[in-house]
Amino acid sequence: MTGIAQRIRAGDTRLGARLMRCLDDGQPEAFAVLAELYPHGGRARRVGITGPPGVGKSTLTDRLVTAFRAEGQRVGVVAIDPSSPFTGGAILGDRVRMQRHAGDEDVFIRSLATRGALGGLSASARDTVYVMEAMGFDVVLVETVGAGQDEVDVANLVETAVVVTAPGLGDSVQAIKAGILEIADIFVVNKADYPDAKRAAQHLHLILDLEGGARRGWSVPVLETVAQTGDGLEELRTAIDDHGAHLAASDEGGRRAHRRAQMALTERVEALLRAKARAAITAYGGLGALVAGIEDRTLDPYTAAQTLMEGIEG
Repeated sequence: MTGIAQRIRAGDTRLGARLMRCLDDGQPEAFAVLAELYPHGGRARRVGITGPPGVGKSTLTDRLVTAFRAEGQRVGVVAIDPSSPFTGGAILGDRVRMQRHAGDEDVFIRSLATRGALGGLSASARDTVYVMEAMGFDVVLVETVGAGQDEVDVANLVETAVVVTAPGLGDSVQAIKAGILEIADIFVVNKADYPDAKRAAQHLHLILDLEGGARRGWSVPVLETVAQTGDGLEELRTAIDDHGAHLAASDEGGRRAHRRAQMALTERVEALLRAKARAAITAYGGLGALVAGIEDRTLDPYTAAQTLMEGIEG
């Protein structure tokens, strides 16, 4: 193992943060270090916090950090933020997130920009989780960007997916058609002190009743919280532990681990293919030349695509 990997495993958070930044930038040497770290991960609990914007995901995540720390657990947080249209970086970032944990050396918060990635995550989110695991964190919380209701990729990254909603978002039965509610291991109706909170919870119970009440042997709970005050957080912590115990005692844990490994391989292959595609485009004069040819019909898109594919395969 190289000195860099050893230092990160020993708890060098500065070096760990630098590696995460290099992975986010796609630097090949960073992946060589990550390959060394990978065998030393896999022990952290991974919990995803997802849901539409404005439901209080960040406040809920902050409360969970406090709860896990009160138990003596080291906590890593991967917070996915929207990308700046000017710099490509995270708009919110660490500066305004969870500042009360900034002085706690057993809490590590990393903000990542989506950089155009769909599904609520950043392309480097999985790599960042791997680094945090190798650094010895007991729990890794992954909070999605909250840009819509199609953020289902988190289910292929974490063990327990917490889907957060709130009163006033409309009919939950309509929301489930977008897919996000289908990944829930735990439902949370946050802002439970608002009007119609009980009605929102009833809608979720109705969805579960229509499904038969359980998913692969797990009865999905519908919890009510007020993240601002901490109400309901104890019940949420218990539900997270209960779901972890369910995974450990059933075949579902193995199925999910297999799916995560499959997705890790698929994502990396796709990333390498994208890099080759960019190189092939550059070799043929860039997209501009190809698009211009297609536009003036001196080149058809089918031949252009085949030419690029031959460049990639070569």
